[in-house]
Amino acid sequence: MNVSATLNLLRLIGRPSLCLPHTTISNFNDLPVPLSDAFGPLKPDIRAVVLDKDNCFAVPKENVVYKPYASQTPLKTLPEEPLQEKFHSLLTAYPTPHLLIVSNSAGTTTSDPASTHARLLSANTGVPVLHHSTKKPGCGPQILAHFRNAPGSRVTAASQIAVVGDRLFTDVMTANLMGSWAVWVRDGVVGSRNPFLAWERKLPGRLERYGFKALMPASDG
Repeated sequence: MNVSATLNLLRLIGRPSLCLPHTTISNFNDLPVPLSDAFGPLKPDIRAVVLDKDNCFAVPKENVVYKPYASQTPLKTLPEEPLQEKFHSLLTAYPTPHLLIVSNSAGTTTSDPASTHARLLSANTGVPVLHHSTKKPGCGPQILAHFRNAPGSRVTAASQIAVVGDRLFTDVMTANLMGSWAVWVRDGVVGSRNPFLAWERKLPGRLERYGFKALMPASDG
């Protein structure tokens, strides 16, 4: 059970905008790189990216990048021209320590206590996986601490971080609670007949019709 999500859902009663993304894409292949281009004319200074795993860039419960998003050639043998494959283009634009995977199924003390999935996922992707005791959307302080303390990090404010994920009540809320930018992957890797997910996909449009808007991150200064 995700206690963090359950408790934070109560915040939506007073602030429904917490679950509204700043931009929406259908799937991971539609993600603009660099991510500053994802937010239209606003062009925020995105220095770091947080990636969800399940149904964002990977099939749920798998610890590898979904094949259409991954390079078919080992990274070290690629020629010098820019990498075209989506995941590797992201790795190129946001090298360590500016790319981080934050998953509720890999790296949490409850779902992955021995960090088995986190180590495998990091080995398969070349991206660090956050080890966190509180699941999304309550792990924002741990995400910020990671970027602020990582050697070589250029992150000085939450507004320089973009969070990419497929769930409004975990990924998007994490971004908004942190004061970061939210990219909602609406359709993801695999389809679902889950009625709750179908309702969730319709929620942003309904809230916007009632006048709610995404929360704007505070300026870098």
